[in-house]
Amino acid sequence: MRFLCLVYGDENALQTMKVDECIAYDNELRASGKCVASESLEPTSTAATVRVRNGRPVVTDGPFVEAKEALAGFYLLEAASLEEAVRLAAKIPPAQVGGIEVRPIRPIRDAEWQRAHEEKIQS
Repeated sequence: MRFLCLVYGDENALQTMKVDECIAYDNELRASGKCVASESLEPTSTAATVRVRNGRPVVTDGPFVEAKEALAGFYLLEAASLEEAVRLAAKIPPAQVGGIEVRPIRPIRDAEWQRAHEEKIQS
C-alpha cells in the first residue's frame, strides 16, 4: 500500500532543522525501497490558491487557510500497513518540531477499487 506523509510545522521552527539529517533519512528510505517520492516545499509566502467560482478561476496569494502550521513537504511511502507507515513517519526529522499526517492513498485508477466503490454507492 502507498501512504502519503504530509509534513506540517511552524515555518520558523522547520527552518531550524538540519538539512543533512533530513537528506540522510530520505536516502535511507529510498535505499530501503520504502520511499516512492519526497520533496520539500517553498515557504507559504510563495504559494497561490486557485478556486473556480461561477466557471472562472479565482487566484489568491498564499495557502488555502491561515494556520500556525504550514504544509512543508511530503513523502510518498510504500508500506505493508498503516502501522508500518506510522513507524517510518515517526523517523522523519521534522516530526521533532512539527507533525506528520499519514494517509493511505486511495487507488482510484485501480479497476477493482473502482468496482467496489461503485457497488458501495449503489447500495
